[in-house]
Amino acid sequence: MAGGPPFGLGVETHDGLAALTRALRAEEDGKQLRKELAANMRDALRPGAEQAKGAIMGMVSLRSAQPALRPAIAKKIRPEVKLGGRWSGARVKAFKTKNIRGFPNAPKRTNRASGWRHPVYGNREVWTHQRGKIEWFDRAFQGREALYKQAVEQAMEDMARRIANRAH
Repeated sequence: MAGGPPFGLGVETHDGLAALTRALRAEEDGKQLRKELAANMRDALRPGAEQAKGAIMGMVSLRSAQPALRPAIAKKIRPEVKLGGRWSGARVKAFKTKNIRGFPNAPKRTNRASGWRHPVYGNREVWTHQRGKIEWFDRAFQGREALYKQAVEQAMEDMARRIANRAH
């Protein structure tokens, strides 16, 4: 599992993806094929993203502060695919929650066992410590990492087979 801000579960670059990306560039309609490959890889990870969204929505909420934190975090969880460049691969990523109660790192902080600190509402001098649902993101993928990796690799193999069939 990949960590770091923002965090995600991903399939990192390997020689097969780099070779496939080069082959797509060589094709006449390579741009369209790259779009299709990226869409297929995102579709392979979509069930994982839905699991993570369900996990954050299951976090206990004691108050009804606005804007709501859990739906804002869930909205920012999505599959991401990059083909070429500094990083190539596919991952489910929890993006930062900009403009949500001044808490851009909400996905990462609610996942941490140590929680986060924030000022008490109405009294900026008193701070409190809060914990979220510990490892909600990580646990959403537990035991399914190989399944998602296989689905992404299958999308890559399908595209490679499609390009190879054109050459024959």
